[in-house]
Amino acid sequence: MRTSLCSLNTGLVHTRAVRRAVVMIVVGALISVRIQSGPAAEPREIVLWPDGVPEPRVPAEPAETVEKKADGIARRSHVSNPRLVVYDLPRSESAARRAAVLVVPGGGFGILADEHEGSDACRWLNEQGYVSFLVRHRVPTNMMPEPNAAPVQDVQRSVQEVRRRADEFAVDPARVAVLGFSAGGQVALVAATKPVSFPGADARVSARPDALLLLYPWRIVGAGGTGLRHDVAVDAHAPPTFIAQCGDDTGSIPEGSAHLYLELVRAKVPAEIHIYEKGGHGYGLKTGNTIPGTLDWKARAVDWLRGRGW
Repeated sequence: MRTSLCSLNTGLVHTRAVRRAVVMIVVGALISVRIQSGPAAEPREIVLWPDGVPEPRVPAEPAETVEKKADGIARRSHVSNPRLVVYDLPRSESAARRAAVLVVPGGGFGILADEHEGSDACRWLNEQGYVSFLVRHRVPTNMMPEPNAAPVQDVQRSVQEVRRRADEFAVDPARVAVLGFSAGGQVALVAATKPVSFPGADARVSARPDALLLLYPWRIVGAGGTGLRHDVAVDAHAPPTFIAQCGDDTGSIPEGSAHLYLELVRAKVPAEIHIYEKGGHGYGLKTGNTIPGTLDWKARAVDWLRGRGW
């Protein structure tokens, strides 16, 4: 009996030792993998104007900065060197090209709210299966004669750049959309409805997106509250357009979105509009929102894109 108990104890000790060894090996392997792989890579940036930014330029001083205040909103200021930030997706074995969405944040042309109206939106689009790109356009331009002139150039250049590099990103050049928030919505609309506005543009590559998504587009109503602003020209060539905002938005009044929708319908351009009763302005993809309209637009936008074969 003593021999049996000794044998049993010896076996238990041996088993525990083996388990400890296995755990040590696994932990060591995990640490090794973590060290070798390092932290997650930052999104790649593409300089939009490597040969020099066209006029109107933003001074290089003061330097570009990002500040987050008590309201939790990140504000990027003094963007003199506009870039396209790439939020790519893993490539599948399928040869199918992916749809792409360029995101244009708002900020009243003074700053870029490029987190909740930028990087957060890009990551959300990735979750829906779209390759996304954040347009960090020039700011501040709000004291210039035409505040949207430089940002419109940057967006048009960005659309051309994505199409030009379609093979590099495995993107379908016929499925390139632009999503604009607030002032970024104004920029996206003007960029999509007017001729290319920068020197040296490649006429062989279209700067007009294949779809347009506008979230509470800022100041698109015309003078006197009628029609559309002077630099928006809606015709039959305008891209299919999705519009969403709230009726109590005093920053981007709903009349502008309503006028745009009616102009698109008259031009026989596919369009969809959602005006929610409450929600205000500037919600983007902020966390903690509980007002239905500030949440529902995302599902409606994806339904609209997928309904168009995206």
